[in-house]
This record gives sequence, C-alpha cells and structure tokens, in this order.
Amino acid sequence: MAMSFDDLKQLDWRDPGRWPLPVRLGFIGVFFVVVTAVLLYFLIWDSRRDELAGLQNTELSLRDQFRTKHAKAVNLDLYKQQLADIEKSFGAMLRQLPGKTEMQKLLVDISQSATATGLTQELFQPMPEQNHDFYAEVPIKIRLDGSYHQMGEFVSAIAALPRIVTLHDVNIHDRGGKGQDQLVMDVTAKTYRYLGEDEIAAANSARKGKK
Repeated sequence: MAMSFDDLKQLDWRDPGRWPLPVRLGFIGVFFVVVTAVLLYFLIWDSRRDELAGLQNTELSLRDQFRTKHAKAVNLDLYKQQLADIEKSFGAMLRQLPGKTEMQKLLVDISQSATATGLTQELFQPMPEQNHDFYAEVPIKIRLDGSYHQMGEFVSAIAALPRIVTLHDVNIHDRGGKGQDQLVMDVTAKTYRYLGEDEIAAANSARKGKK
C-alpha cells in the first residue's frame, strides 16, 4: 500500500530500523544514487579538470596565433613593399663597395685626394684586411703635413668619393719649428669592399673549422 505524506512525517528518523520496508529500500536507493553521483564527480570530472584547463590554455594560445597571423596577412602587401625598399637600399649601398680588383684604384684615389689639396703625404700604409659577413674592412694608416685649411679640404674630398671611406682616430698636432699653420694629421682611413662568393665560402669554412 502506498504511503501518504502524513505517513512519512510520522516516521522516527532516529530509528530507521523500524521504518516500513518500502521506505527503507527507497532511502537506500536514493543513498546509492547520491554516492554514485559523488564518485562520478571525483573520479571522472575532477580528474579531467587539469586536462580541461590545458585545453583552454591551448585554445587561448591558438587564438593569439590566429590574431598575429591575421594581422600579418592583412599587412602582407606593406611588408612586401618594405622588403623591396630594404633590398633596394641594400643594393645601393653594396654598389658603393668596390670589388677586390677595384681596391687598388680606390687606394690611389684616396692618396690623390691628399696630394690634390697640397698636403705632404708622409705615410700611406694599407693594413691587413678584416673580413666580416659579406664585406672586408681595409684600414689605411695616413700621416699628412700641411695647413688646417688643407686638411679640411682633404676631409671634404674623402667624403665626395663615390666609394665609402670613413676616417677614424684623427690626431692633429703642431709641427714644431715650422710656423703656427704647419700641422701634422695622423688618421686611419677605412674603406670597404664586398667579398666574392668564394671568399665568403672560405671564411665560413674557416669559422666551422675553429668550432
């Protein structure tokens, strides 16, 4: 016989052993359902929580990558134009570097720049080349004797050369006993030349051999 709500209210909750059999069975069934749900939570859901967090982090990372790549795709034409401008500038700069066979003429041009201004050339000594990635640096020790005005003209003449020549370690001092306008300038001029493919390959092989 089915029990009414009033019958359930009359049950002694402190003595479940005296409850009717259907009520005890129902209570046991509810108890097992609750225990099963709790076990499922801890054994399945809770154990997968770290995995879920990892997947969420992966999703965020993929979203960031998508946004970055999307921005690059949108600006692709701009990047291509910038790359073309860089290659053009690099090509123009490279054309200012002489090749190995042109170096002798450049050294003559530097020497003649001093002579043309009236300076006395006491020293003109090319030093050993210093190789870099795709170019070689050629330092030249120079000592010139003349007036301050002539030295200024020499610097201007060097700047006007079609090839890149830079001046370093400039030291100007009086030439004792030859008048106030008689000066000596010690300077290191540096010019540059591009390396040929065979020279670059040899330099790379030498670097690998040192490792």
